Amino acid sequence: MTFFQSWLYALPVILGMMTILWIISAVIRNVSIVDLFWGPGFVLAAGFWYIITPGAAFRKTLVLLLVAVWGFRLAIHLAIRNLGKGEDYRYREFRKKYGEERYWWVSFFQVFLLQGVLMWIIALPLLGAQYPSTAGGPGIFDYAAVVTWLTGFIFEAGGDMQLSAFRADPSNKGKVLDSGFWRYTRHPNYFGDSAVWWAYMLLSFGAGCYTGAAGSIIMTLLILRVSGVALLEKSLVNTRPEYKDYIERTSSFFPLPPRKKKNQPQV
Repeated sequence: MTFFQSWLYALPVILGMMTILWIISAVIRNVSIVDLFWGPGFVLAAGFWYIITPGAAFRKTLVLLLVAVWGFRLAIHLAIRNLGKGEDYRYREFRKKYGEERYWWVSFFQVFLLQGVLMWIIALPLLGAQYPSTAGGPGIFDYAAVVTWLTGFIFEAGGDMQLSAFRADPSNKGKVLDSGFWRYTRHPNYFGDSAVWWAYMLLSFGAGCYTGAAGSIIMTLLILRVSGVALLEKSLVNTRPEYKDYIERTSSFFPLPPRKKKNQPQV
């Protein structure tokens, strides 16, 4: 079985899962459930390739384990965060735009199929890390991947935990979190998420497959330019006056020591 065939066979598996989720969402009238399955969807893809590809056992097991820990942690975090809050405002706006009578099927193409196709493309390094190759192992790419993944996971999970605790305190309403991981980057969770996917790319390189880089690059671009950093920054600048000052002294993405304000006297 070729690399392309292995990748192609995963598409109906992923879209099948998304179709089942769409049916459930139509019944309960809540499209937000799609977000909970973003992480587990990659676990499904990695598990499917684990079964159908005869690559190096250690790397196949490693990538499946790392994806499972990342994917289920993300799903649990989102479930706890969204519990009892109803449908996300983005999907409520779409319901208003298209009307209740039409949105049940519009959401199938606009949300579920779109995310399914994106998931399939982004998952490329998960296949690349498992596809049979002449590369031995473990090697430098594999060791670098584990270090990169651990760094990313700590920033993503740690940043989420700190933000959840910050929001749980009523006295912090309207304030900006600028301590812990958030002292060094305005988006530790997004940086961490990207680093996790760079790790999968490195595992793909370790297997001798460089095609997988495309999925990790697309994931990073989506985080930076589409659904992550850019979208959130635009909202926070308009709703929280302190955020402009936070921008001046804190790195946007890569963790760096805080900058001194331009008007701050030198000591």
